[in-house]
Amino acid sequence: MPSATTTLKVEPLSGAQLGAKITLPQGITDPSKLSEDDFTKLNEALHKYSVLVIPNQADLPPNSQWKLTARFDPTTQTNGQNYGHGKEFRHDRSVLKKDGTSIPDQPQVQVLGQGEWEAGHHGLGDIKLTHPTHFTFHKDTLTPEQVEANQTRFYRWHIDSALYELSPPVATTLLGIHVPPHSYTQKIVYEDTKEELELTQGATAFVSGKNAFDILSDEDKELALNTKVVYAPHPYIFISEAKATSDGLTMVNEGKELPLDELPEWEESKVKKLPLVWTNPITGEHHLQAHACCVWRLERSNGEVLELEDARKELYRIMRPAISPKYVYAHSWEAGDLVIFHNRGVWHAVTGQFKPGERRLMHQCNIASGVDPVCAK
Repeated sequence: MPSATTTLKVEPLSGAQLGAKITLPQGITDPSKLSEDDFTKLNEALHKYSVLVIPNQADLPPNSQWKLTARFDPTTQTNGQNYGHGKEFRHDRSVLKKDGTSIPDQPQVQVLGQGEWEAGHHGLGDIKLTHPTHFTFHKDTLTPEQVEANQTRFYRWHIDSALYELSPPVATTLLGIHVPPHSYTQKIVYEDTKEELELTQGATAFVSGKNAFDILSDEDKELALNTKVVYAPHPYIFISEAKATSDGLTMVNEGKELPLDELPEWEESKVKKLPLVWTNPITGEHHLQAHACCVWRLERSNGEVLELEDARKELYRIMRPAISPKYVYAHSWEAGDLVIFHNRGVWHAVTGQFKPGERRLMHQCNIASGVDPVCAK
């Protein structure tokens, strides 16, 4: 049994590039009810370590998860009802449509996972959950033989955000309620380097935006600091017919994006133009943060503009080094794990696929911020 503590305890994860384990103070079982001092410590840890793991939270109520998530960003008081992906999450043509369902009494909390579940889960009827896999999103997929050998892929490297009208959430909370036993591992084989990353089934992969910036050359750092990413209008609908690269970093250039006049009504003023580098408000460090699957163009401060294909190629060039195996933290889920990640400091990706009959149930919450991230050069 771990020793009791009267204050929140933060322990960096052993051997990981990022992340920390959190032990709640004695007598506190619901992290949304932390004192101001302990929450300040938790918030500082989130901005320093980027990914926090609080074990034994399987019974955390959805309302508490929402309150905890909102607490990381006071600006959500003005729009705290907004789920981080907004209405695009449920649009028929969105690539996000099958990713989950909302809890009726707490719609900011999404139910994710795999398999069929009987009625009764927080007011939901019978539900069928589908774990996202690369088979529906990548241009080239694994062969049956590779799948039989337990290979998998990064599904899509991303930040959680609508990337249209709404500002990116500060934090995402992800709660593992029902997790299949880790009876076998899977591996990702990097096609360009033949490196391998072994991970547990359905692990969530994270990389540090800070590290992604730090490993750039001085020339590329200067370019990144002077670049803005313009995201497509309704980006998840814009890319709905396109397919991704085999590492999930960006989209293959085949001209399959929806024409702008076939998208839902959109306004130029709501198109998101965000810095490529976001400054951590607590540490002051730079984080390279982009959702390369949704990019429309890049704009440099010197007036240079890179349109869709060239923008994708440029983001791929500077982002690819950061997803090398040595930089990836792949969280191995245990039932009851509450993972909190700094959505403005990391990129993450779903991995894995499940066999028939295997089930998983998770709760996710992120809330659109009231302000965009900034780059302090």
